[in-house]
Amino acid sequence: MADKLLIVMVNTDPANPSELGAPFFQATVAAAMEYEVEVILTARAGELAIKGVAEKLYVQEGSEKSVYDFIKDAHEAGVSFKVCTPTLDLWGNDLIPEIEETVGGAYVISEAMDDDTVTFTY
Repeated sequence: MADKLLIVMVNTDPANPSELGAPFFQATVAAAMEYEVEVILTARAGELAIKGVAEKLYVQEGSEKSVYDFIKDAHEAGVSFKVCTPTLDLWGNDLIPEIEETVGGAYVISEAMDDDTVTFTY
């Protein structure tokens, strides 16, 4: 059985914040279940790695909990956050402190192909 969950956020658009809760919530739950969990932000979702972006987004209108709060909860639970290098070209490099590493496409492919890893994409 796999012991690592890799969540690649590539198709999730910050313009639709109602889509953003599930991946971070599932990452938090998996970390609480003591799985190794990585979230990789890339393409349009990579914008969430930029300071100030996720703070302004709310999964549900009227909620007091921002998308950035979901990210912080996941990180506190042990989730590792990474951003893909091309994302920096699109959105800049003023990153939230939860981003632990910048990785390239070869890293994503290598991790996704590992037999001990289950990969979810959003």
